[in-house]
Amino acid sequence: MQERDQNLKQLDRLTASHALHSSESLCKLLRYIAAHALDHQGAPLKEYQIATEVFGRPADFDPQVDSTIRVQAGRLRVKLAEYYGSEGAEDPILVELPKGTYVPTFRHRTSSGIRTNPHSGEQSRQENGEPRGSDRNRVTAIIVLAILLAAAVIAIAVLLTIPKSAAVSHAASSPAAPAAFQTFWKPFVIGSNEPWVIFSNAAFTGRPETGLRYFDPAKDSRDAVFDHYTGVGEVLGVHELDQVFNLLNRPIRVKRGSLFSLDDIKNNDLIFVGSPSENLTLLEIPGTKEFVFQRLTSGRRNGDLAIVNAHPQQGERKEFLASPENRPFTEDYAVIALMKGLNPERSVMILAGTTTFGTQGAVEYVCRQDSVEKLLLRLALSDTGESKPFEAILHVKVEHGVPVSTELVAVHERTQ
Repeated sequence: MQERDQNLKQLDRLTASHALHSSESLCKLLRYIAAHALDHQGAPLKEYQIATEVFGRPADFDPQVDSTIRVQAGRLRVKLAEYYGSEGAEDPILVELPKGTYVPTFRHRTSSGIRTNPHSGEQSRQENGEPRGSDRNRVTAIIVLAILLAAAVIAIAVLLTIPKSAAVSHAASSPAAPAAFQTFWKPFVIGSNEPWVIFSNAAFTGRPETGLRYFDPAKDSRDAVFDHYTGVGEVLGVHELDQVFNLLNRPIRVKRGSLFSLDDIKNNDLIFVGSPSENLTLLEIPGTKEFVFQRLTSGRRNGDLAIVNAHPQQGERKEFLASPENRPFTEDYAVIALMKGLNPERSVMILAGTTTFGTQGAVEYVCRQDSVEKLLLRLALSDTGESKPFEAILHVKVEHGVPVSTELVAVHERTQ
């Protein structure tokens, strides 16, 4: 019973963690499969069972056609790895979801980081005349404490000989994030003020209980605007950016687009999350020049929002559009752009898809070390080691409302 209680407490830590607490669906999945593992040890768990009992899929759910559960399980594995690689690095219990199964494992790990089952092998060691675990642990603890005490004395002596300003300078220069992040995000870290993240919140009219529609300036009064909503991708995007800037030891300031002003644009480094169709502040400042958001005025996609390639290079398409509204939504396109602000000493980044899912994909792309490293290989750097202004376009694959993969389609250098 004690071990079960420990496992349940670990689940509480996980679901309340920075990595997982914002995803209700992943927390729900984790608690369900963990309860199954604890209550039915050794029993397998079927994809169909999870789909119908956790995600409310109908009785005719077919896992061969619908990959929802596999996608969610993959996301959960990533989040577990993220948690144990950061805030859960010292947790005594490791929860894993091995590939090929939906039954999690609970492992205890020693102070040396070796994962073990509690008490495994202790009886054989005692039979061979080896010291009991408690005695050996006591000796080990004394040795470790002695070493730590000696190290502390040395550290204090060294610090007393170093000027305070030098110590602070050394701490500030210590790398706190991957080199790729430090290079890519440098324009937003070196300024005297924290960067601002401006997320879109489109203007609606009407009421949630009776129906909402986009505000039409030709026939609607500004007094009737209802601007309390933003997309799921924008919300998750702000969360991803917050995590990256925490690594960079740099706070961010978050503000919704409808409350933004031109004075804010002149005085701050800015990161816009969301397309100009909903982040209307982008219409008031110089925007993208290579990959431009436009509504088509002819053809079978007339009226749809597209990203238009203003200067197509060899092999590049002229227009990029998300899945049409009369078909299952499986793809979107997004822009990543870095440029100088209205004040040339400030920087502006735009992370925007034609839908909220593309926006989420763009933000996730610049918040993951492997994809940032790939992007940096395509960018030119200034003499000071910063990325020169550029615009890039991404293809975002979407499954069941979740961006599952992104591909860098094209990168254009930008001339100011």
